Amino acid sequence: MMSEWCPVAKVYDPLKAGSIDGTDVEPHDKAVWRAMLARYRTNKGVTGDPHLTLFIARLNPQTSEEKLQEVFSKFGDIRRVRLVRDIVTGFSKRYAFIEYKEERSVNRAWRDASKLVVDQYELFVDFEQERTLQGWIPRRLGGGQGGKKESGQLRFGGRDRPFRKPINLTSMMPPSRSADRWEETSMREERQRDRDATQELDREHGRWRERKNDWDRGNDWNDRGHNKRKRDSKCHRERSRERDSNRDEKRQRDSYRDGE
Repeated sequence: MMSEWCPVAKVYDPLKAGSIDGTDVEPHDKAVWRAMLARYRTNKGVTGDPHLTLFIARLNPQTSEEKLQEVFSKFGDIRRVRLVRDIVTGFSKRYAFIEYKEERSVNRAWRDASKLVVDQYELFVDFEQERTLQGWIPRRLGGGQGGKKESGQLRFGGRDRPFRKPINLTSMMPPSRSADRWEETSMREERQRDRDATQELDREHGRWRERKNDWDRGNDWNDRGHNKRKRDSKCHRERSRERDSNRDEKRQRDSYRDGE
């Protein structure tokens, strides 16, 4: 139902999390299959109040617990800071959990610390979901939320990548018509569009033929004018030669008379 749509998931469903609008009916990557088949149980070793805990991600690998304590203590009193590290190497996995003493401190940090730059890295801050979101599956099992475009396994429904509102096709159908009548009307409108397109092509072809005829007539007139100019030029040359010839004859007669 569109009235129940929400950009943030209230219950975690791996199939919906893999869809940009939460409407997929089949998994589009293997990781979604793994998440759907996974039987994940919350880590029993995690302590503290989940509703007072924030999830901090995209940390600088060199950021320490002391640095996180210093940065996030300005939002309220902190009860515990847990920076997750590799169990073998001890290197930071670049995410942490911070538990506050009061709910207003959690809300303030969630609102103001998002995209905060610490050690030249922009942080991602959200509420803890492992123990608060029903059906949660972690990223290592194909679940999670967010992700990188380069991986091709984006997950939606969280703060980083909320669901987009799906297109409600049923609302576009008039309520007084049945599906059959709606389809019949659509086909009739499509046929009318085809006829209109054909008529427009015919009109365009007619206009093209008119322009071609005008061009041909123009060329014909140009040819006639060119031929007339050629004829006039030839007559002018002939008359010029005749005048020159008469002038030469007259000059010869005058010279003959002067000699006598």
